[in-house]
Amino acid sequence: MAERKGYALRISADVLAAAQKWADDELRSLNAQIEYVLRDALRKAGRLPGDPSHNADEDAAK
Repeated sequence: MAERKGYALRISADVLAAAQKWADDELRSLNAQIEYVLRDALRKAGRLPGDPSHNADEDAAK
């Protein structure tokens, strides 16, 4: 498992409440939900290091 690092996040109360509701709906902690959303966005943008699905997409495009 990758090393985990703490990071203080400043976020608006509205965004925090919406993220907490989403996390509750999916039975995740708020921290896990934020990591899930960030990881998904990074993967979709092709910016997640070592993501094999991104490499497969690049190979298919060639």
